[in-house]
Amino acid sequence: MSKCEQCIIRQFNSLKALTKDELLRISGCKTSKVIKKGEVIFEEGDMLNGVFCVKDGICKLSKLSANGKDQIVKLVVKGDLLGQRSLIGDESANLSAVALNDMEVCFIPKSEIMSDLQNNSNFSMDVLQQMAHDLKESDNVIVNMAQKSVKQRLAESLLYIYEHFGNNDDGYLSVVLSREDYANIVGTATESAIRILSQLKKEGLITTSGKQIKIEDVNGLKRIE
Repeated sequence: MSKCEQCIIRQFNSLKALTKDELLRISGCKTSKVIKKGEVIFEEGDMLNGVFCVKDGICKLSKLSANGKDQIVKLVVKGDLLGQRSLIGDESANLSAVALNDMEVCFIPKSEIMSDLQNNSNFSMDVLQQMAHDLKESDNVIVNMAQKSVKQRLAESLLYIYEHFGNNDDGYLSVVLSREDYANIVGTATESAIRILSQLKKEGLITTSGKQIKIEDVNGLKRIE
């Protein structure tokens, strides 16, 4: 088990603001676990007794809407912290987290994180800044939903995955999502997502192989209106 103070991942999240002694203390009480693709990390309504630091892999954060559909709110990647908002608000999880590929996460108990929030102002400020950033992102998602076409939103989702996660060795997007996942990201029916992906394929902007998608024309996707 790697030690927090030696882990490169902490440089990507608020844990970087902790002192060496604080990291040593957290290292002594955290637990590491492997989460298989498709497994639930936590569900909407769960009470979280700590935060998860994502050491490897990707998960989707989603919310169940009134009509029973999942709306994917965010993709969480290596280096991110999961669950800090529920912890600080002392309320149940507002979203569900499901692994999109095999993940490795470290679980840090609530008592340890709350102690550091109360005693380390640099850490508290970093957490607040991250939450403010997440809120800004949520605002942008709401505006996009209202003002952009489904085709635009789907093109932007493909570009987001390409820009943040890159391609695999065969040139396909390294994050493989189902057609239903794409529909849930952009807020449309699965049939609509399938139809739009077919249009993008006919227009020569993407190619597909099963669930895998390869972007053939980045600028073409950016120009979609």
